[in-house]
Order: sequence, then structure tokens, then C-alpha cells
Amino acid sequence: MVPDEEEIEDLPEEESEQEAEEEIDPDAPLRQPIVAVLGHVDHGKTSLLDYVRGTTVVKREAGAITQHIGATEVPFDTVSKICGPLLKEGTTTLPGLLFIDTPGHHSFTTLRSRGGALADLAVLVVDITEGFKPQTLESINILKQHQTPFIIALNKVDKMPNWRSRTGSFMANRSKQSSIAKQNLQTRLYEIIGELGSHDFDSALFSEIEDFQKTIALIPTSVKETGEGVPELFMILMGLAQKYLRGRLLLGDGSSEGTVLEIKEEKGLGKTMSVIIYNGILNSSDTLVIGAEPESVVTRVRSLLRPKPLDEIRDPRQQFDTVKVVGAAAGLKVVAPEIEGVVAGAPFFSASNDDEIDAALDKLVDSMQSNVHCTDEGVVIRADAIGSLEALAYELAAANIPIVKASVGDVSKRDVVTADPSREEYRAILAFNVKIYPDAKGELYETGVELFESDIVYRLLEDYQEWKEKIRDKQAQHLREDFSHPGKFEILEGHTFRTRDPAVVGVRILGGRIAINQGVLRNDNSVVGTIRSLRSGEQVLKEALQGDEVAIAINNVTVGRQISEGDVLYIEMDERAILKIRDAGVKLSPIEEDIITEMQGFKKKDQPFWGR
Repeated sequence: MVPDEEEIEDLPEEESEQEAEEEIDPDAPLRQPIVAVLGHVDHGKTSLLDYVRGTTVVKREAGAITQHIGATEVPFDTVSKICGPLLKEGTTTLPGLLFIDTPGHHSFTTLRSRGGALADLAVLVVDITEGFKPQTLESINILKQHQTPFIIALNKVDKMPNWRSRTGSFMANRSKQSSIAKQNLQTRLYEIIGELGSHDFDSALFSEIEDFQKTIALIPTSVKETGEGVPELFMILMGLAQKYLRGRLLLGDGSSEGTVLEIKEEKGLGKTMSVIIYNGILNSSDTLVIGAEPESVVTRVRSLLRPKPLDEIRDPRQQFDTVKVVGAAAGLKVVAPEIEGVVAGAPFFSASNDDEIDAALDKLVDSMQSNVHCTDEGVVIRADAIGSLEALAYELAAANIPIVKASVGDVSKRDVVTADPSREEYRAILAFNVKIYPDAKGELYETGVELFESDIVYRLLEDYQEWKEKIRDKQAQHLREDFSHPGKFEILEGHTFRTRDPAVVGVRILGGRIAINQGVLRNDNSVVGTIRSLRSGEQVLKEALQGDEVAIAINNVTVGRQISEGDVLYIEMDERAILKIRDAGVKLSPIEEDIITEMQGFKKKDQPFWGR
């Protein structure tokens, strides 16, 4: 039974096991949760926050697509107004929510804290009419990898057939829909629930969930038109964070820890860093210790610039406030000298004395190390940040592609040298959102190492897999030329053109392939001759494949003696050729495997283990 609006006002009251064990003080102050917004291009990530802010950031982005990571603080008063009666007074002590709007999978992976993923929660925005797209699936994989709790906003519900969208609560509006509109929505929900199930996630419409820790909440929304469903979306975010993440959200009062979102040249300020503070307190008098390439940077804060509530750090409507102190969690712009070498995703720590600086440098040793597993043979990968390097490595591991070297930064000559000795299908460099040094370009040309460049993980993998398939096809062709492959053919009735010296007959290829210079084998295991030539009309062929009808010339046989019309013959194979073909990863067709099995049947008298 679907509950009514009153029944969904409260999330389940049970405490998590972790919280019960830690006995967290219920009155302890909490920081605002960091909520990442992810999803496929044009499914409504930025439009969701535009609706909350009353802005049009999405229209000002190039091509209406988010180009940079953004951060917006939504204070509790705004959340309370959005939720209305759904968020009961006294049910939360959270000061608000800090949203991070990402250009996609890549940007989210750069947002790392020392504990793993920077985001405490995530909203995956999916166009309910289009369903899951490549970046949706990438986002699901990376959320699964980082074990980030998430909910799904099924956006553009107003586009559903016969649906009439209205401002405010989805549940209140659903009760006013026609039976056809309700059925259309239910059918779509079943389809999406099924697709999530194929990725090992249990999901349900938010109003039907008993345990939000085990089931992904689906919230239909219309963020561009009416804001329908946004109250429930914010209510669930606040409830999940308050009930299940309190231990993670305890407000620290020590030195700050954070992550760099973006480095940007600002007129009148020089180079600045857009950052997220996820723990502790940052003072305008502090020293910053920042992860960078080739070595960490130690610098002083010149000024801290904080956007106003509901304003956007990447595209503010109002001037930033200059502040002296900022506590977690917050997005702000930091002005500091000598920050060359700092890249998006780099961790930073604040320090107020030499001991804290030394401690921060020690922390960075761990924070700047990736956990990518490398082997003695494989591809070389480069990425612009540790998080994106690990994300690329994760996808490669899922595709069973080994890695010989993994590094943050631009592609160097040494990378090309490392890739050069590898097996042909591993003589490749996958470069994720980085540049190529000039001497590396020259080395690529000299060695023939293949370079793949993209700022989208799945495109890098697709391009590499396509190239690898071509390599394997080429290798298979070479093996076909060097070794006999399974082949079976029938001499056609009434198609004897010459009886001997050589015999010329018409044949139909029943399976596999036949080629010149291959031995002809009868089912009594006797080799009776060799294929001298193949022709189709006037065309001379090197090989013929299953289904072809061709004329072949066979040496050392006479039609009517060693061979006859109607005979089914085979291509003689050395069993070492079979092993060589299989070791090279060449996949034989089911018919070719059947031919080998048939040959095993009449060869086992002399060679019991032939071809096994």
C-alpha cells in the first residue's frame, strides 16, 4: 500500500549500528553534509540547484552544459522553506546542505578526502523519460566503488505522458493525476527498478521504503518547470544525513582539511583556488600545505573569499564576502601565492606552526599516493588527479586490462619508453584530461605506441577496446596465414572439371576456412593431397570461408580414386597449430570447434590426445 503524505513525513527512527556503538552525543554540533549532484549530460543536475537558488547558472554555461565543479551552500532556513510541513520542527540539527555540482563522473572522482570520497551523500539525476545513459552508469559504478550513499532524482516527470506537474509535493500531486498518468509512471518506475537491480541495487519509490540503508530512494521531480518533488528530495537528504551520518558529520575544531576544486586566474587577484573544506577550521592567518606535482606546496593564505548563501562559487551573482575564519563544511575561494603545480583534486591542510606543517606534509605523502595495482605488463595510464587516476584504473580492472604504470600529470617521454616493449595490445597510453610533452609526441611517432586521450572514462575505454580488437583481428589474420585453421568442405556432384594433374573440382565450404598450400584430409585420417589454388569464376582467391562455393585444384589425387564427388573432406591440422591459436586468444567459432571434435574422432586411433 502506498502511504499518504502524512505517513512520509518521518524517515525510519532506528539508529545505525555504527552510531549505537560510538554513542554519539545527540547534542554535539554537526557540520552541513556535502552532497554531490551527478548524472548524464542534460538530465538536470544544474537545473536542480538553479531551482533552489533561483538562478540560471545552467544557461550561462557553454552549450548549457556544466564545465566546472560548482559549490552552493543551502542554509537550513532555505531547506525548511522548501520542505514545508514535510520537515518537522526539531527533527534535525543540521545547519544546511553544501551541494557540489559536477560536470560528470570525472569531476566526482577528483573530489577525494583522506577518508576516500569527499561527498557524504549524492543525488543521481536521471531523466525519467530517457533512463540510464553512459554517464549514469559511470556514476553508479563510482558511487558503488566509493560506497557513497545516494538517492535518485527521476527528473522531468512533467514529460511523462498525461502527467500534469504542479509546484510542491510529488505525493500531493500524484493523488490528483489521472489513472492513465499513474499507470504510465508506475510502468516506468518498474523498468528503472529492474535496471538498478541488474547493478545489484534494491530500489523503490521513496514513499514505499522501510529501510533507507538497504533500498535506494527514487524521487520523481520536475526541477526546471515546477519544482515538483523537490520538497521530498530535500526532506530525504536531511533525514538520511541526520539519522545515519551523524558520526561522520561531527564538527571538528582543529586545523582544516580540504580538497581543491579548481585553479583559476582571477583578474586583480592572480591565481586562486576554489576549495571545499570538509573538516576543521581555516583561518586567514594560516599556512596552507597543498598536494601538488612534482612536490607539495607550502604557502600562506592571503585572503579567504566566501560566496553568500545560495550563491554559486563558480559563477556568483554577488561579490564574495572576505572572511577571517571558515569552518567545515564550506566552499570558498582562497587567494595564495606560489600555487603552481596544484591541480584539481589535490588535498590541502592548514597549519599554524612548524609542527603542524610537518604533520601536514606527512599526511600528504599518503594522500598523494594512489592505490592503483600495477603489474609487469600492461598499459600506461595518466590522469590529472589521483581520484581520476584511481577511477580509470578501477574501470580498467573491471575490463581485465592490466596496468604497468599509473601516474598523475602530463604524458612524458618516459611513459612512451615504458609502453614500448609491451605486448602489441598493451603498447598504449591512456591519457585522462592531461597534456602531452613535446618530446613525448616525438617518441610516440618513433615507437608507434598508441595514445588515447579523453576527459570521459568510458570513451577512453571504448577507444582502447576498439583498437585492441583491431590488433587481435590482425593477429588472428597472421595466425590464419601462418597456421592451418579448421576447415571442412564437400565436393559438389557434377562439378569435376579435371580428374588429375591436378584434379579440379567444385566445392562448398561447410565450416571454417580453406586456403592454398593446405593439406586435404579424409575421415580415415589419410592426407590425400594439397590445395594448389582456389578460384571463384575468373577471380583467384587466397582463401574461402563457410558458405562459399569455389573451384579448387588439388595436387597428387585422382577423382574417382582418392576423392570422389559427394565426399566430405577436411583441412589437415598440426595439433600445435590448435594450441598456438588458442594461446593467442583467437576465438574459434562453434562450427570450427565442432570440426576439431570431428577430427579428434578419427585421429584418436593414432593420437589419443590430439587437439585436447
